[in-house]
Amino acid sequence: MIATLKRRDCITLLGGAAAWPLAARAQQGERVRRIGLLMGVADDWEGQARVSALKQGLQELGLIDGRNISIETRFTGADANRIRTHTAELVALGPDVIVCHTTAVVRAVRHATSSIPIVVAAVNDPVEQGFVSSLAHPGGNITGFTFIDFQMVGKWLEILTEAAPGVSRVVLMFNPATSPHFYVYLRSFEAVPRSLAVKLTASPVRDIAEVEDALTKLGHDPGGGLIVPPDAFTLAHHQLFIRLAQQHRLPAVYSQRTYVAQGALMSYGPDIYDNFRRSASYVDRIFKGAKPADLPIQQPTKFELAINLKTAKALGLEVPPTLLARADEVIE
Repeated sequence: MIATLKRRDCITLLGGAAAWPLAARAQQGERVRRIGLLMGVADDWEGQARVSALKQGLQELGLIDGRNISIETRFTGADANRIRTHTAELVALGPDVIVCHTTAVVRAVRHATSSIPIVVAAVNDPVEQGFVSSLAHPGGNITGFTFIDFQMVGKWLEILTEAAPGVSRVVLMFNPATSPHFYVYLRSFEAVPRSLAVKLTASPVRDIAEVEDALTKLGHDPGGGLIVPPDAFTLAHHQLFIRLAQQHRLPAVYSQRTYVAQGALMSYGPDIYDNFRRSASYVDRIFKGAKPADLPIQQPTKFELAINLKTAKALGLEVPPTLLARADEVIE
């Protein structure tokens, strides 16, 4: 504990790369590589689980924090001021690579440095958002892994209506401040199968009060359904969405499997922990001399469907056996 406080004091007093906490110098003069980790979520169980997944991937490659690498971690949540502050702190330390995720965080890091290699653990549509030139040839100092393909909107809608066939109008809710690429969601509506006789609309919300108001209105009449895509705001307030969906008896689908254990009806999306584990491979390749511009953006390879039957029963839904058979996890 004393050593940890001294290291933090050194960073505060001295600043810059020379003050990087070295934890434990590698034996026999081996260089300690430095990783700046900027997490676009809160420092809670979920955030720590993502950090652990990255460390697991690094360890499998022989990169161990406190031995031959040193990881300096910051959590920002959806707070814009915290994002700016922590981005500046990590860039000033001059790490060998920065690992980050979420649109707001990636944008901040991109603006803060054009020289430090950046590995994005998860972000939606990096080409459309202007972070990279193309998936095959990113260019610049950014590479990494995508998360949600915007064609997922159609998939979410299919699953939701399969579980709740009485749904006739669905809103896709997001915060345009933390999802500045929201217009791509709107464009993706065009790909929704015409066979689905459901009215799909966008519902931008900017704060908790707007979420409460929008879901109250949606739940006022029968037939309402909800899609909650991932962005920094919905991640930070996912428990609010789950509670209000239950309160207003709204069938809802999310992207994060862990939400289903917390009472969400269902989720479908990539395994976010797998994304963080896989990110370690790009960190390792950059340490070995690879340039981010030459490392293609990779897409998710592992998708998961989870269903909470207790929540379904509370909503008066009987989930079809065909959907249950496809689920990776069913909570009873």
